[in-house]
Amino acid sequence: MSFYSYKNGNPGSCPGVIAGDALSGLQEKVCIQVKRVYDSCLQQDPLKDVKVKFTQFAAVPKTVCTRGGACVAVDGDSANQPIAPIVFESCRSSTTQSEITSLTVERLCDRPCFARVRATIEVPIDILFSDAKCNEFIGRAVVTVHKDVLLSIPDESIVPYSIESMGSAICVSGSYIGDNTFQMTVCVTVVLKVLAEVEILVPSYGFCSIPPCEEFAENVCDEFFSLPLFPPASLCGEGCVSVGTATKPSTTAVPRPAYSACGCVK
Repeated sequence: MSFYSYKNGNPGSCPGVIAGDALSGLQEKVCIQVKRVYDSCLQQDPLKDVKVKFTQFAAVPKTVCTRGGACVAVDGDSANQPIAPIVFESCRSSTTQSEITSLTVERLCDRPCFARVRATIEVPIDILFSDAKCNEFIGRAVVTVHKDVLLSIPDESIVPYSIESMGSAICVSGSYIGDNTFQMTVCVTVVLKVLAEVEILVPSYGFCSIPPCEEFAENVCDEFFSLPLFPPASLCGEGCVSVGTATKPSTTAVPRPAYSACGCVK
């Protein structure tokens, strides 16, 4: 089972929301090695008419169904070249890890602790396209963006800082213009971070108690058996919707007791 499974009988030793006093249960101070984020910034840019050339491609596996109803995936042949005309279908990031090139960091005399950071960010993307025979292919490419931003830079130390980036992109539209090149409109999100590998002292609740794995089984009774035996009582309060005195549709009105939508009689 997982930390958050209803079958886990020891929820107090699992990560999650703290109930009550956050200081209750702290057992020790632990030195952990992590990457500390000294500064970070996010920029989102719509790039129009960007020319992107894919360097490699692969055919998308097809699903072939037999007369008996069984369907199997058949690997595409990457040696086959797409047959013109090539039609753009979509593209998006293949990973959030992007590469930084041409990085320069210039400290500012008039703004202590700040620096001008200039870099070229390459965001990997997968381009999905089809050819004249309706065969689909995925091409690997990168979207290049240039950044010129201000970031807070830590002072010099024995352990150096580093600048890393995280990028994500998705295409709005595109068209094939030849020579393995597409012209596209891309929405790009880039996060720049100033990091350093450090050792930090943090309060600890102790080690995690790892529960045993719960085997997947399509047991329709599990969800039903996890319900409470009796319906829980609702609390009357501001959340209840009061319903006024009801009357029978007759010439002589016979009043009935008012009630609340949460099940509590008022």
